[in-house]
Amino acid sequence: MRFSVRHETIYRYTAPVRLGDHLLRLTPRPEYIDLDIHELLVEPAPLAREQDADGFGNPVTRLGFDAETQELRISSRFEGKARSWPAALPNLPPLPWADPSMNEYLGAGEDCAVQAFAHAIADRAGKRADQFLTLLTQDLHGRIDRYIRPDGDAQDAARTLELESGACRDVAALFMAACRSLGLPARFVSGYQAFSDAADGKRHLHAWPEVWLPGDGWRGYDPTHGTAITGGYVALAAAPNQAATMPVVGGYWGEGVSSTLEYRLRIEAG
Repeated sequence: MRFSVRHETIYRYTAPVRLGDHLLRLTPRPEYIDLDIHELLVEPAPLAREQDADGFGNPVTRLGFDAETQELRISSRFEGKARSWPAALPNLPPLPWADPSMNEYLGAGEDCAVQAFAHAIADRAGKRADQFLTLLTQDLHGRIDRYIRPDGDAQDAARTLELESGACRDVAALFMAACRSLGLPARFVSGYQAFSDAADGKRHLHAWPEVWLPGDGWRGYDPTHGTAITGGYVALAAAPNQAATMPVVGGYWGEGVSSTLEYRLRIEAG
């Protein structure tokens, strides 16, 4: 699938500020797309710029600034061919699993209500991991009232389960917690989805979970839309938690100054 993205992020400040160092996660992960074009423009121009990868394999851009500004504008553009994954899964051992080598992706213990929810779905699935992942994806899609929340961290998984409502990042976090309750390593992914049914008619960054499957690697699921990921997605960052996937991280100095955030996103796929 051909994939084209134009993503502009604009921070405006009520008075001139000094920008601190910034870290950008706006370069697609290479396992998701073969890039033909990629541009990342920053205004004001940074004093220092370095391409790197973080500890989770995410491409990152590190920026340093030296001048005052009242606006920071970050424009990302890329085009390429997005990867597709086969729908079939390998033969998997019955649940629950135990793999201490993946502890970083197993969390630190989940809420009792989330555990009960996960085990109930596993029972319905006959302890089959493939059926569990399908049922969990479908159950969350049908259960959770989804809405757009432009800022804020993912809410606690137990809270999303209790409220039965949340943004895509909340649904992803609940999916991860349910998987981790049964020993399935899971990580949080932030990126772009080719086709969207957002209520406001606009395009937004999307979040979904991935699960590590022995003999297959990371496989993505989109409980917000009730489907396994076989194509039409491009990840910017993947990590054990949402905080390590934020697309822009940085700060500024300015006494009594406040800021606003505006973004524009255009995605074309086909």
